Amino acid sequence: MSAVPAGAVQPVGVGPDGIPEYRIEGAWTLPVKGPAVPPLDPALVEAFRTVTAATASAKLHQMGITKTFIQGPRTNKPGRRIVGRAVTLQLMPMREDIYTDAGVTQEYVERATALWAVLDFIEPGDVLVVEAHGSLRSGVVGEMLATHLQNRGGLGLVADGGIRDSAKLDQLDIPVWSLGPTPHYASQGDLLPWGYHVPVAVGGCLILPGDLIVADDDGAVVVPVAKAAEVAAAGAAHEAWEDFSRAKLELGGALRRYYPLDEVGRAEYEAWEAAGRPPLTA
Repeated sequence: MSAVPAGAVQPVGVGPDGIPEYRIEGAWTLPVKGPAVPPLDPALVEAFRTVTAATASAKLHQMGITKTFIQGPRTNKPGRRIVGRAVTLQLMPMREDIYTDAGVTQEYVERATALWAVLDFIEPGDVLVVEAHGSLRSGVVGEMLATHLQNRGGLGLVADGGIRDSAKLDQLDIPVWSLGPTPHYASQGDLLPWGYHVPVAVGGCLILPGDLIVADDDGAVVVPVAKAAEVAAAGAAHEAWEDFSRAKLELGGALRRYYPLDEVGRAEYEAWEAAGRPPLTA
């Protein structure tokens, strides 16, 4: 039997929407698919309603989990904040025995990769997290794919790579945390969408499918599910006393008393909470 040529696209049947599905055959069958992503408890997501990325990162650090800030990606929509389930996509370096076509068909072949596949598994409340190795030569998504991600109910995208159609992405409602714009589509550089629903390394962090992502103007943070309830409780308590501290500092209060709270400041805060948070005066 002759070997399957690198990058050969093979039909694998018809998907639930009636549209044909494909895979790439060669030295390795693509896309690689991990197990189904565990659902998140909606109550757990709601518990993060007031917890910022900075607070989540700080609380995890205090628990001994120190690499949670996804370094590099910045938001295209300042002021927006998302909390959702991580659905992962892994890009891997090109290798000629896996895929070699750099011609006019290449962008069409992407439909058989993990990039197209993962988008059809997006559910409302999901955040697509993409390992792109810090490359701006691979445009993880553009306007069309981001529109589909939004239509599926996705909350946003976090990628240590580039995005294309940046001006049009800015017009969509879905926020994107990325390294910035690029004119390239995903496999136009030296990467190929390889696997989905698999662990990924993004911005120096390990992200597992089903982890919690908190992202805002400060960046994106990954919260391990097993620690999420503890982080939410500690984070909400932290945000609450910071409300008090912020108000006292705006009134000219002493920094060492109110940030962080010393014993006197803590007693004042607890009395303020017990009284129903009345307006503060100097």
